[in-house]
Amino acid sequence: MNSISINELSILIVEPLMTSTRFIEKQLIKLDVRNIECCRNGADALASMRRSLPDLVASSMYLPDMTATDLIGTMRTDPELEEVSFMLISTETSFAKLDPLRQAGIVAILPKPFTSHDMRRALVGTTRFIDIGRTEIEDLNLDELKVLVVDDSLMARKHIGRVLKNLGIENITEAENGREAVSILERSFFDMVFTDYNMPEMDGEELTRYIRENSIQRSVPVLMVTSEENGSRLAAVQQAGVSGICDKPFETDTVLRMIQDIRATS
Repeated sequence: MNSISINELSILIVEPLMTSTRFIEKQLIKLDVRNIECCRNGADALASMRRSLPDLVASSMYLPDMTATDLIGTMRTDPELEEVSFMLISTETSFAKLDPLRQAGIVAILPKPFTSHDMRRALVGTTRFIDIGRTEIEDLNLDELKVLVVDDSLMARKHIGRVLKNLGIENITEAENGREAVSILERSFFDMVFTDYNMPEMDGEELTRYIRENSIQRSVPVLMVTSEENGSRLAAVQQAGVSGICDKPFETDTVLRMIQDIRATS
């Protein structure tokens, strides 16, 4: 099975400024994307999606009636819209404002101004998320893996789950924080653990240290999926014994490469 190509994508642009909308459209047309719809506010975007599901929503951060955070939050709680891919196009750089979007499982953050190369990379990531090629994973037997996903955000757990299922991983157990994960790890064995960094009760670093020092499965690969930007904290996480660190938002290819590396050395 081959991945969907860029020019097959249907894209909904949500942008209040006409000049910005036209610029985004031009960049997409340069990449031979033709199935494009445009809305100027969140309510119209939601109505458009319910009439015809797009493959990708490309939204500005600030809309007349809501923010991109509100828009994706509504999508992720609607069974009909929750699996639609979401990309932010914005000049926003605040960690506090971007982190809820990362937690909700966006496929990319495209900063303004951006180039055709930037747009192409973001769209390639979207196509890989929608339908990754089976030829790249057929020898990994990923359907046999048993995976524990640990994150205090339900939306983030759902997003990670969708990525893993796109890779063929179906046996997924969820935990809301490190303490709950410890309880699960004491009862069941796993082939891999995906964990967030910032969590209540017990964070990702504490969970990793527990696994490496006290768990009965100390060698289980631990992948940290985090939006954490503090270098000293990430260094501490690495010292705790994580097998790899993925940024939020993360690309399907990134997860696949990390799994391939882990399986090759295990």
